[in-house]
Amino acid sequence: MTSAPRSAAFFDLDKTVIARSSTFAFSRPFYAGGLITRTAVLRGAYAHFLFLAGGADHDQMERMRQYLSRMVTGWDVRTVRSIVAETLAELIEPVVYREATALIAEHKAAGRDVVIVSSSGAEVVEPIGAMIGADRVVATRMVVEDGRYTGEIEFYAYGENKALEVRRLAEEEGYDLSQSYAYSDSVTDVPMLAAVGHPTAVNPDRGLRREAVARGWPVVDFTEPVTLRTRVAGGVQRVDTWRRTNVGPTLDVVPRPVAIRLAVGLAAVAAATAWFVARRRAPAAAGRA
Repeated sequence: MTSAPRSAAFFDLDKTVIARSSTFAFSRPFYAGGLITRTAVLRGAYAHFLFLAGGADHDQMERMRQYLSRMVTGWDVRTVRSIVAETLAELIEPVVYREATALIAEHKAAGRDVVIVSSSGAEVVEPIGAMIGADRVVATRMVVEDGRYTGEIEFYAYGENKALEVRRLAEEEGYDLSQSYAYSDSVTDVPMLAAVGHPTAVNPDRGLRREAVARGWPVVDFTEPVTLRTRVAGGVQRVDTWRRTNVGPTLDVVPRPVAIRLAVGLAAVAAATAWFVARRRAPAAAGRA
């Protein structure tokens, strides 16, 4: 008797499983731990705003990648892992989408492996993957020498590289990609979505929304970030209760949850900018006194 082929469900992380940027979620504890400067925290706030607004294009993402690569050069890997472990529950657990955890549970109940595929660093993504019950993690890997980051990138889990890694895993693990699933919010993940038989756009940016319409892919909105403890206490929500977007006539309309996050992001950036400007002006004012 021939066994049924294995399949998997591949999830992007940011804005798909969690309602914030996994990388910049840790900017404050990294600052507190002496790894980054105040200026880096401000830049992190701006990058998080771009992420929430869905307005970061490929060139902006590439510049941010180069900046982050320079920033982490010399960081002690054990320190990074320790900070992530200590602050994971506080920063990430409250912003996991209820709909995503329900979907992950359904895929696991169906016997599929759950794989998180994220462009964030492995030191951040791996513990998040373990927290939500993922079987495997694909993430950006930095080169490490003598326990510290060199600033070079060994593998960048972005764009076409995600699709290549999905295909490599499928060959290694025996996944039938035609029977597998993939979920993402970003147009840069079209190659990964196109690699499987069942792609779904989740909270899509404008580019992915258009692509989903053109290809006839399902579009869903995840809108309810809750703590994992709340999810467990409240039970698992069925997939068919999610709100599916009417993708036809609403291509250029910002969904309400995104509009709320955008407003919050703008407020955060404005506050950070005001704080930074005030800090810069204070010495000058003191000199004139």
